[in-house]
Amino acid sequence: MSVFIDLIGLKGLILIVGGLIFALSYKYSINIFDWVEQQTYGTRSYIMERLEFLFIEIPKDKLTYILLGSSVGLGLVTFLMFGILKLWAIGAFLGLVFSFIGFKAPRIIINHLVQKRITAYSGQMVDGLQLLANGLRAGLSVPQSLGMIVDEMPPPISQEFNIILQQNRIGVPLEECFENLAKRLPTEDNDMFVSSINILRETGGNLAETFDTIVEVIRERVRLQQKIDTLTASGMFQGMVIGAMPYALGLIYYVQDPASMTPLFTTLIGFIMLIAAVLLDLAGIYVIMKIVKIKI
Repeated sequence: MSVFIDLIGLKGLILIVGGLIFALSYKYSINIFDWVEQQTYGTRSYIMERLEFLFIEIPKDKLTYILLGSSVGLGLVTFLMFGILKLWAIGAFLGLVFSFIGFKAPRIIINHLVQKRITAYSGQMVDGLQLLANGLRAGLSVPQSLGMIVDEMPPPISQEFNIILQQNRIGVPLEECFENLAKRLPTEDNDMFVSSINILRETGGNLAETFDTIVEVIRERVRLQQKIDTLTASGMFQGMVIGAMPYALGLIYYVQDPASMTPLFTTLIGFIMLIAAVLLDLAGIYVIMKIVKIKI
């Protein structure tokens, strides 16, 4: 490969690669710029929707700059840092890798925050439904009981129930408001709560007793989940230890004999082996976490 590059030169290689990309784009009618724009603005639209769900306000222009900085900016900085060390090939490869990671990282972080909010809401459902049942027993209507939860409980359940009240004030039927809640927070407990309240409002029945039953079901589910988490905690700890072991051993070898570890960071073959080892390690951690994570 190096002999071929020496014969045609670096500029000739760039022209050949560029010509191949252009030929493939022309043949298969691929508009690269449209694809990049679709990916970028599609990710921005998704993040904007998730931020609205999290009650976080960020202007679209500022979010665009953040996405570009976390992807293109991060890749460019990585490329220049390795370029200063005269490692242009490794810098180009790492720049592409970090650009891809930086492009996908905001979406992963937002999904984590959304899941954290859903988990927090699920943890507040027992107290919220108990308070709702007490309000109904005291003679309050469903909207009045929801308003009591909005006033007395912290986010996120107060924010979500406040959305129900706001939608109902502008003319949206209460049943549709609860269905929108189930779409925003797709959990089994929430689906059970929304289905029961909509059915009983149409057919009639004691909502307070139904909420008490739902509370007992949720408590038993939480208790069982806590028991499962306790039993699988050792497996998760073992997975984290196994995942961290290669890095710890690499650090020990580097401290004891730096010359034996330096080729991993200064040669192309060593760098490829290092990337492969990291990817295999991450795959192993992912498999172990999937095994020990049990849903009920």
